[in-house]
Amino acid sequence: MNQKNPEDSLKKIVIKLGTGILSAGRGNIRTDRMEEWAKSIATLSAQGIETIIVSSGAVGLGMGKLGIEERPKDLSLLRACASIGQCLLMNAWSQSLEKAGLIASQVLLTREDFESRKRSQKVEETLCTLLKQKVVPVVNENDSVSDEEIKFGDNDVLSALLASIGKADFLIILSTATGLMTHPTSGTLIPFVAEITPSIEAMAKGTHSATAVGGMVTKIEAAKIACGSGCAVFIGSGEQPAELSSIINGRNVQGTFFAPTGLELSERKKWVAFFPTPKGSLTIDIGAEEAIIEKGGSLLAIGISKIEGDFEKADVVEIKNQQEQIIARGITRFSKHELLGLQGKQNEEILALFPGKNRPEVIHRDHLAPLQSEKS
Repeated sequence: MNQKNPEDSLKKIVIKLGTGILSAGRGNIRTDRMEEWAKSIATLSAQGIETIIVSSGAVGLGMGKLGIEERPKDLSLLRACASIGQCLLMNAWSQSLEKAGLIASQVLLTREDFESRKRSQKVEETLCTLLKQKVVPVVNENDSVSDEEIKFGDNDVLSALLASIGKADFLIILSTATGLMTHPTSGTLIPFVAEITPSIEAMAKGTHSATAVGGMVTKIEAAKIACGSGCAVFIGSGEQPAELSSIINGRNVQGTFFAPTGLELSERKKWVAFFPTPKGSLTIDIGAEEAIIEKGGSLLAIGISKIEGDFEKADVVEIKNQQEQIIARGITRFSKHELLGLQGKQNEEILALFPGKNRPEVIHRDHLAPLQSEKS
């Protein structure tokens, strides 16, 4: 089995840090947390992984300095808070990164910078040049000049757009939220999202913070943008800074991982570490094994020879070959009960039995992660 850690094949990540984990209130900054993240970024840099920081907090810091309790509704006062806070924020990042042996740069953007291909290319070129020089770009929305009509509304969406145009592999969004919960107050954490469906979006709620905007609603919107660009997304808490390598490899961290879409199988393999514990297994014949490993195909019911475990639709299962070797993991579109009646059936028969399903695959290739290298 030639499974690799995601960290082994990453080239670029974007990390977005929210106001709640950077501001200590009343114009104060959590430099201790900044320094922890800076150390983690330095470790990744030594491994050849480039990092872009998207940092919130300017407005909240400016509010603290001016003694303002609630986020201003007056746009001119809001811009003034941003202008004051941005100086404090950038100075803190510059010092924290310098302690870790890194150089920081400031990049301020507005929605207009993404409205035309020419301007977005300039953003991409600038970021690429900085990264090639081993500089860490610290990006924020330019709240000091933005008006209501052109604002992103939050840095979550900004981070997703940057991950998209910058062709990042991984977007990490950290705030005071643990991740996506089934209910905002009494629910449980959802550790893995294979596809952002309307039901997933319905779980997201807005923020109640006096200094922040967005909340889980904008984080889910950001995840949709980034995942659609082939970028994996992690949403979790940054209140207890962890090693970024732990987040990237899905080790001992709480949060919600959103699987990227539209990638080749060789790229999707690196995210298998994030898949939840399999609820069952499917043993397949040699033809199905070749289709998955050699051709990057989906798993069809006709190729399944044995079904084990107790799983429901959308659960993760292991896929075994005839030698009982685990060759892949994937997210099944059918429960065990349903699959027991589908073994050996052709696609046309499956669609006739399940008229509500528009695809016959048991596991679509977009939701299937091989654990062996494709054969040449």
